[in-house]
Amino acid sequence: MFDHKAFLKTVSSASGVYRMYDASAEVIYVGKAKDLKKRLSSYFRTNLPNIKTQALVSNIANIDVTVTHSETEALILENDYIKQYMPKYNVLLRDDKSYPYILLSGHKHPRLAYHRGAQREKGEYFGPYPNGGAVRESLNLMQKLFPIRQCEDAYYRARSRPCLQYQIGRCSAPCVGKISDEDYDEQVRLATLFLRGKDQQVIASLVSKMEAAAIAMEYEAAARYRDQIQALRKVAEQQNVSGQQGDMDVIGVNYASGIACFHILFIREGKIFGSRSYFPAVPDATELGEVLRAFMLQFYLGNEAHRSIPKEVLLGEEFEDLHELEAAMQDSLGHRLEIKSKVRAERAAFLRLANTNAANAVVTKLAHKSTVEQRMELLEEVLGLSAPIQRMECFDISHTMGESTVASCVVFNREGPNKGEYRRYNISGITGGDDYAAMAQALTRRFDKIERTGKVPDVIFIDGGLGQLRAAMSIVKDKFAELERQPLLVGVAKGESRKPGLETLIFGGSEAEFSLESDNPALHLIQHIRDESHRFAITGHRAKRQQTRNTSTLESIPGIGPKRRKALLQYLGGLQQVKNASVAELAKVPGISAEMAQTIHDALRG
Repeated sequence: MFDHKAFLKTVSSASGVYRMYDASAEVIYVGKAKDLKKRLSSYFRTNLPNIKTQALVSNIANIDVTVTHSETEALILENDYIKQYMPKYNVLLRDDKSYPYILLSGHKHPRLAYHRGAQREKGEYFGPYPNGGAVRESLNLMQKLFPIRQCEDAYYRARSRPCLQYQIGRCSAPCVGKISDEDYDEQVRLATLFLRGKDQQVIASLVSKMEAAAIAMEYEAAARYRDQIQALRKVAEQQNVSGQQGDMDVIGVNYASGIACFHILFIREGKIFGSRSYFPAVPDATELGEVLRAFMLQFYLGNEAHRSIPKEVLLGEEFEDLHELEAAMQDSLGHRLEIKSKVRAERAAFLRLANTNAANAVVTKLAHKSTVEQRMELLEEVLGLSAPIQRMECFDISHTMGESTVASCVVFNREGPNKGEYRRYNISGITGGDDYAAMAQALTRRFDKIERTGKVPDVIFIDGGLGQLRAAMSIVKDKFAELERQPLLVGVAKGESRKPGLETLIFGGSEAEFSLESDNPALHLIQHIRDESHRFAITGHRAKRQQTRNTSTLESIPGIGPKRRKALLQYLGGLQQVKNASVAELAKVPGISAEMAQTIHDALRG
């Protein structure tokens, strides 16, 4: 038992951060306090009103404290500790993906490109965007408005004539001199202004150019400017939110049945870039104020390198440490920032919209969870299992006539797909097309060092017939021989004409076959995990096959290794361009002599 009385006698009254440990020395909770002694004393009162706090205190074996100079420092340190230890009694925002941006590169002829990750490349970054789809949609729009290249540098350098994008009016072909450097730079300047939200400034500039061209009787140029102005005005009408609104995040929140959703509207330069829902992991019996505080802390003080913080954040609820968080965000951002919870007029309308979307997302999530739970219970009944299913795995094999064989293992729990546990296996050392050997190798590698305390599935589905099932049975029987229980194996064989709903299910061991009605929810769950394993396997197979084909064609030529292959592909713009290149063009590639160019030319033409 933790001697809290002796501990509290030594605790400082300064501000700081505390870490609570369980008996196995694992951090189970991280918190911060303006007065550490007062805050920690509150955990050991006789009557604790909160069930979650009671459970937390019952598991405390030790407490560490770190004193800070201010509450802001404590707030930042608390966030760092939560990210480091991921304590089970803290609210956790498990969303560590960097945000996508549009990159305008720093080349002589800049390119517009999708970018995600560390911002190492020289150029100007616009964003963040809520997801990759929003970036691609914006890039497609930019291509229609401004004829700036979006092609890769290798493709750009290898051009000797304009590509299809020039033919359809979506690029000005600076690669082959179809536009002067001055005119191209002007289009880049206008695109930059547009991405910054300066639509009216762009339109005014184009109007002046159109009028000047008309006066000079350059009617074709004037017509191009006219079309560009019309397109810009149409886009401005569709995207404009309000000329008076600037940068802001509008956060709607809904918390019901243990599920919390934060729906954020991202508004930059007066335009909605998109929206996104977040579902942090919330311990049981956690109050809304703590959930909201934890989300704001981790969302705005985590991964600062990949997210720009707006000048204004609208929030429908207040919480403890709101002003300290605001100060910490200002320190991180380097400019003034306001978190507002009491707003009117247009801002209030934004908040209502965000709250409505958050509530809808929670309803959808709850419906999904109840559907999965219902399907899981029916599946347990169909398979005759007495204990609840906690983990299911499904294996599938994908190849093209024995080439580039890949096996997939997907995992479902009681909430549906657990994508963080998915695995792929590159199959080697077998006869091409031998699905039985491929299946045996995949399961051998998956369960090679399985232990009683490891991630043992309750059910393993095998996408295939009796042959694949028998191969899996031999491996599972061998690998689980010393454990108390073995997973139940079920083969999922495709029915006549391979139509969904006609599958034949085969029990491992007895090899008894049975079928389910096409409208049975248990069958729908089996189809879901089977289809997911098939999708995961085939995407891995296609990537491996493409890599193999791109590699083997060149590397099979004597004298061509990875470095020369890379130089050829980068300089000429791709494998097809290498195949179509003349000896003289091949000889221009760095590291390729005239003799080697002749060898490559002859080899690629048989």
